[in-house]
Amino acid sequence: MTAADLLFLVGAGLLAGVVNALAGGGTLISFPALLALGYPGLTATVTNAVALWPGYLGGALGYRAELRGQRRRATLLSVTAVLGAAGGSALLLVTPGKLFESMVPWLVAFASLALLAQPWLRKLIGGEAEGKTSRMVYAGVFLGGCYGAYFNGGMGVVLLTVLGLFLHDSLHRVNAVRAVLSLVVCSVSVVAFSLFGPVEWRAAAVIAPASLAGGFLGTRLARLMPAKVLRGVVVAFGLGVAVALALH
Repeated sequence: MTAADLLFLVGAGLLAGVVNALAGGGTLISFPALLALGYPGLTATVTNAVALWPGYLGGALGYRAELRGQRRRATLLSVTAVLGAAGGSALLLVTPGKLFESMVPWLVAFASLALLAQPWLRKLIGGEAEGKTSRMVYAGVFLGGCYGAYFNGGMGVVLLTVLGLFLHDSLHRVNAVRAVLSLVVCSVSVVAFSLFGPVEWRAAAVIAPASLAGGFLGTRLARLMPAKVLRGVVVAFGLGVAVALALH
């Protein structure tokens, strides 16, 4: 690996960490970077998942203030996310999944548009800021975890849409829970791929610390944005991810 390759991966990891903390979708930055350096598709996928884990950790830690009072909610949803992520990791390792890959752009586009219409849709569906959480959110988080472990691109958009529909709370507090669930899903993937996947550890070691720094930076940027601006950023990036995936 040349010095230019190192700088290239550091930059990709930093930017991916920022984007994941803001909206999710940093995979669409770091994954192509690994492909550009000549790594095979499966190797790039599993290496990317392992390398971005510190970025998700930084994002979750950066939202500590917004997570106060949400321990029970985050814990219950995390258990559901673990089950979904386990299924998604197994799916990636044992199946080619061409049909699923063809559906990914449509899933991300749908999630982005649903997030745009979230205030209206939430009035129809309902949800609780405190107390018992709608059961529908667990089904959504399970599917989001499965999707995120199988293909990380746009996972944050999908999870934030699900949470936003069923939880009546401020967008920043909901986004904090989304950051925790993203970390949980990525953690399951890291364990599975480290044990059974062809991880390129040198590349992961370069991207990982950069993504950690990007995760902290991204949460600071998100906290400075009004809720409407943050929603707009997530929707715009989500639609961009969908288009990029469709053209891939």
